[in-house]
Amino acid sequence: MGVSPMNIKQVLKQLDFEEREVDIYCALLALGNASIREVAEKADVNRGTTHELLKKMLKRGIVNYYPKGKRRHFCAEAPEKLIEIAAEKQEQLRHASIQLANEVIPNLNRLAPDTGSPKVTYYEGDEGIEKVLKDILNVSEKSKNKNYNVYSSQAIRKYLYRPFPNYTVQRIKRNIRVKAIAIGPGGEEAPLSERKWIGDKKDGTQASYVAIYPPKCAMISLQEGNYPTAVVIESEAISRSMELSFETLWGLL
Repeated sequence: MGVSPMNIKQVLKQLDFEEREVDIYCALLALGNASIREVAEKADVNRGTTHELLKKMLKRGIVNYYPKGKRRHFCAEAPEKLIEIAAEKQEQLRHASIQLANEVIPNLNRLAPDTGSPKVTYYEGDEGIEKVLKDILNVSEKSKNKNYNVYSSQAIRKYLYRPFPNYTVQRIKRNIRVKAIAIGPGGEEAPLSERKWIGDKKDGTQASYVAIYPPKCAMISLQEGNYPTAVVIESEAISRSMELSFETLWGLL
């Protein structure tokens, strides 16, 4: 099965190729070797633009040329050259990720004034809740014990993972443990999880979910029409206090 020109452009766009560069490269592959005029006609790209893009592609090593009389004739490097370009980009991204983690992000964080005040972020809708759930996993995975604690009411359970249905699978895959205090009956058992129950006078009909994952805690609830909203508080002091309260209650159940 052949690959459509649109798919080729989509893939090469991720390697920082312009659409017209892809057209020129494919034209050269079809022509074998050609003058700028011939390439421009085959690629259906303005001649002046073709000339400028060919110079750019020469620097990247994806095309080459040889003199023919007073003019240059161009040819495309073998498509396997694209694998080399992809590998180089991957290595550059790996190096950039290391620099981000070790240098750039710490320096950027120093730009913000240290007021000592908790950072509060508000989220809403399924898209917002998905971001919160991913944050719980990401932060917990980096924690010393790879665990977090939650309070979860019966009323919110069928809505909580709606935007992220494989949340539990991801949690288990990352080897993250969770302890849950369920408000009201129900709740599914799963690997790497422990659950205890407490009742309330409304049998857990108040939809709420509180995750404690220092230095953060997230509070998720449902508004009218089962519309989810969340508040995430980033504060070492607050999250540790909530963690202490959770562990004390856990020990009493």
